[in-house]
Amino acid sequence: MIAIIDYGAGNIFSVKNACDYLGLPAVLTKDKGEIESADGMILPGVGAFPWAMKQLEQANLVETIKEQAEEKPLLGICLGMQMLFSKGYEFEETEGLGLIEGSVELMRPEGLSIPHIGWNKLIVNHDCPLLHGLSDDEYVYFVHSYGAKCADENLMAYCEYGDMVTALAAKGNVYGCQFHPEKSSKTGLAILKNFAALMEDRK
Repeated sequence: MIAIIDYGAGNIFSVKNACDYLGLPAVLTKDKGEIESADGMILPGVGAFPWAMKQLEQANLVETIKEQAEEKPLLGICLGMQMLFSKGYEFEETEGLGLIEGSVELMRPEGLSIPHIGWNKLIVNHDCPLLHGLSDDEYVYFVHSYGAKCADENLMAYCEYGDMVTALAAKGNVYGCQFHPEKSSKTGLAILKNFAALMEDRK
């Protein structure tokens, strides 16, 4: 079972629909017990970094997510990915979950507009289980104005948008997609299936 963490973020139902389409058991929840009993977690998100972190804190989910990420796979999507990092700088400096070292900062693509909206090619930087079975010519869908800065060892894949944009980051059991796999057609569905396979490997 996948626990899709429901803290009021915008894209929880599209993530749930994608899991349903793939036949992956998933539940929308903010219940600590359900999250602890799940085989994996998805942290979705659309909105602002400070607001989202406050929502997690008010729901008393910050420590639960951190503790469970030591034991089971966690996938952050879009804003959910950004919250995996140490700090965000949207409107104000805000502490993130600190599961991957790095910061989330306003993108400044020379000659290009933000938000970065649309399809962009994934460029693989390191081998990653979420990318298994995919080709070197995969495109995924982005909607964001802020991007993560992290160490090369945590940068699994990136795209180019006036600069290098972190597309997929990972550390241990923790994975983050800046793009929306649930909106990225066959490529995104393959990534979600690969995430589910990580849970099977634990059993």
